[in-house]
Amino acid sequence: MQRLADKTILITGGAGGLGSAAVALFIEQGARVVISDLNVDTGTALAARYGKKAAFVAHDVTSEAAWAQAMDFVAQQFGQLDVLINNAGILQSGDIETTTLAQWRQLMQVNADSCFLGCQHGILAMKAHGGSIVNVASVASWMPMQDFPAYGASKAAMASLTRSAALHCRKKGYAIRVNSLHPDGIYTPMLQATAPGIAPEHILFDPARNPKGRARMPDDIARLLVFLASDDAQAVSGCALQADNALLGMGLWP
Repeated sequence: MQRLADKTILITGGAGGLGSAAVALFIEQGARVVISDLNVDTGTALAARYGKKAAFVAHDVTSEAAWAQAMDFVAQQFGQLDVLINNAGILQSGDIETTTLAQWRQLMQVNADSCFLGCQHGILAMKAHGGSIVNVASVASWMPMQDFPAYGASKAAMASLTRSAALHCRKKGYAIRVNSLHPDGIYTPMLQATAPGIAPEHILFDPARNPKGRARMPDDIARLLVFLASDDAQAVSGCALQADNALLGMGLWP
């Protein structure tokens, strides 16, 4: 049985590593997908691969006007929106002494502001019929990272916003579930750029201390997105789903 049959899903950052893996699984599970990204060539080619099951929209997730246009595009292409995946994000290194205010603001804008705008527009689009919103955050939401303070702060904002939005929907009587997903690291080009040439079993881990640890692969996390988007998770809202193979509990955060 297809878990996402007849659902329309908008995924931001849909042309990237996790995004493209999620698109493939969403469509395999019966969904129609709108791929949102600023990478027009890659996004257009990805949508073309799936024919009438997918469409691409060029979308600046930091722009309020662009969010309104993206929602109009979804309605024109496939009708009502059922699931929103706030997946777009960036990663930059720099400790508290070296991170510039411009870098801080860019990370907050792309990661946190886009999540706020997505939740706001997603709720407006789905409050009459219900749906699911999933915000792709990180275990950095609550664990300190010396070299990524701005990134961690932006993901912490996403985690808090998720809980507030879930509570809002419950209080208002909207059948909208809002959850966040917190991987410890996904082996995508964005992560690989921070550690070029390093194998997935070594990124973020000390193999001597945690021999079974490795960075998540895109499909690992995409499967969790399928679950949170599906009716299988109908009782789950306001949840921060940690996907880290007990990394935090074992005290192995780098």
